[in-house]
Amino acid sequence: MFNQLKYDNANQAFENLYRIINKMGVQRDDNVFIPNVCFNIKNPTDNEITNPIRKWKLSYAQLEWKWYLTANRSAKGIAKHAKIWYKCMDENGDVNSNYGWHWKQNNQIAYVIDELKKNPQSRRASLSIYDAKDRYNWENDTPCTYAINFWIDGKRLHMNVAMRSNDLWYGFCNDQFCFSMLMIDIARELDLRVGMYFHYTNNLHLYNNFLNKLI
Repeated sequence: MFNQLKYDNANQAFENLYRIINKMGVQRDDNVFIPNVCFNIKNPTDNEITNPIRKWKLSYAQLEWKWYLTANRSAKGIAKHAKIWYKCMDENGDVNSNYGWHWKQNNQIAYVIDELKKNPQSRRASLSIYDAKDRYNWENDTPCTYAINFWIDGKRLHMNVAMRSNDLWYGFCNDQFCFSMLMIDIARELDLRVGMYFHYTNNLHLYNNFLNKLI
């Protein structure tokens, strides 16, 4: 297990994890993976992937974040900007990986904010995403994230993200941006500073066509 790797920002995490996977990953079918990876990011507000090899676009990440805020499962709009969403759609054009749709269920964000206002020491400030009760329609699109937990240390809000599976090239780069934006918004509501981002995944991987690109 790669336990508690530490990074200053998202780009540093991407670059180092990319090298680790290329050097130590296990080949399986169309990807190379490392199991049980845990790391933290000291400054989640520094959330842009700047390495030119990745060609990450802030404009797209912002678009995905705004789509989550709509809580609309229809991917017809976002798919015009990232074709991978076409593969995830059901016959109605909906997907299961609009995280905002999950957050909206039972007003989860409002619950998290209220819980931490009432009890800053609470361990219950969690958002649930992966819900086994929804498995009947997961044929095309299974959520990668289990849950997100928030907790307070002094005047700082920290965030833990737990994932079942995490593609480093696309998944991590865009997900971490949206998760950190959510963290910023909740910290603002609670009048707290943004603390650290802790990330755990059962399976961190790169698909074969993205191997050996980064020097």
